[in-house]
Amino acid sequence: MRRWTAGLLTLFIILVIAISVVFVLSNILHLITLSISLIIYAILILTTGIVLTSLISDFIKSQKLSRLLGATVSEGLSLMIRVIGYTISIIAVLSLFKIGITSILFGSTAIGLILGLASQDVLSNIFGGIVLFISKPFGVGDRITFTTWQYGLIAPTFPPKYFNNDFLIPGYTGVVKDISLMWTTILTDDNIIMKIPNSIMIQAAVLVHDEDYRRVRTRFEVSKDIDPDLFITKVKSELSELDIFVGEPVVRVIETTLSTYVIVVDALAKGQYEEPIRDQVLRKLINIQKQLLEKTKAVNT
Repeated sequence: MRRWTAGLLTLFIILVIAISVVFVLSNILHLITLSISLIIYAILILTTGIVLTSLISDFIKSQKLSRLLGATVSEGLSLMIRVIGYTISIIAVLSLFKIGITSILFGSTAIGLILGLASQDVLSNIFGGIVLFISKPFGVGDRITFTTWQYGLIAPTFPPKYFNNDFLIPGYTGVVKDISLMWTTILTDDNIIMKIPNSIMIQAAVLVHDEDYRRVRTRFEVSKDIDPDLFITKVKSELSELDIFVGEPVVRVIETTLSTYVIVVDALAKGQYEEPIRDQVLRKLINIQKQLLEKTKAVNT
């Protein structure tokens, strides 16, 4: 708050001094012409507008207001302030030179087409940022997975997995850190900052991981020397000791080979991350198989 107040006060003092100096040099001492003074006024207005907009935008994104309004609302208001502030600054400069908005709209068609074609990527990112703020498909602090073109899945290519129904979503997962005019910034699960153009984000499929529970599937290959009914009963008993599930996990056989069969453990688990849950389940399955194989060998001998 103090920094924002000091910045605003400094800007006001500099602006008053600059306008006073230009007024004295132009209207009293007549050392500069009217056209030059207009150019100086235009620079002052544009600079003031940009700096003031940045100050207000930063104030809205400050830690105190972010806590009060919420990170997503704070980012959205900051984005809106920037768009409105920059637009007003440009209109004020044009008005200073007595250039009407109507004249600009009707007289700059060719220039507008050229600039529009040249900067279509930039404009699409800016409009994408505005759309993200208005529609709010996700917010700052959300953990998301986004995928495009256009929402395909990757099928297994490793030969032993040809006949299973596991698919991968070709996307990136991370926590949204910022949504600006041009970019959406994400801190990936690999702890890498990624900046994605907003035009990509508005056409992507976005999976928002804001649930308290998620379905986790764990596949495990078991030797046919172990009876599947015995193995499944043992697995259910061992998994009931883990305090990570909501409800009872479903365990069933889904595939078979010449010497093994594949079981799958489907469970609704606590948290947003699959790996820690799957790690605990696999440890249990490995130990169970080891114990049952040892018993089988002992019986056979």
